[in-house]
Amino acid sequence: MIPQSRPQQKREFSEKYLRKAGVTDQLALLGVRGYFKDTMGEIGKNDRGIYDDAIFVISPSAYVSFNANTDPSYYRDGVAVLLPGLYRYRKGKHGISKGSGYPALRPATKDEALPVMRDGKGISTGYHINIHRGSNNSTSSLGCQTIPPSQWMAFQTLVYEQMDRYSQTTIPYLLIEA
Repeated sequence: MIPQSRPQQKREFSEKYLRKAGVTDQLALLGVRGYFKDTMGEIGKNDRGIYDDAIFVISPSAYVSFNANTDPSYYRDGVAVLLPGLYRYRKGKHGISKGSGYPALRPATKDEALPVMRDGKGISTGYHINIHRGSNNSTSSLGCQTIPPSQWMAFQTLVYEQMDRYSQTTIPYLLIEA
């Protein structure tokens, strides 16, 4: 399920969270888990399998919001949920193991490891927690951060263009809880 409208949040609010986290890059992403939790799915709950989250692209020349999913598509023992925090991403491909890779964002750590909460298992390490295109029938996530297909090309194009414009090989992604 994709919300009827894009997330609305004042730029100053987003910039405050980035400053508090110590982000000094010109370009950054802010993910807000549960952004639509009171207007989509079960009231007061951040649901899985729907685009009830938000990602904001923030730079001196852009401030654009996108609907997003920051959770796995469903509950299953061992499935990863990225912990709130500050992470760095780089340009890369998603789906390359299947031979059908497309431009996406990948963790910029050496082994692409990030801290996650695993259903039924607790906190551990997750690998390849990408930011990529979801689908119309599912959020297409086993722990990744996904954008609805109708917004993906605009998101990916904007982020890549802004990374080039500001000469950033990596981009900070701050994930917070609503």
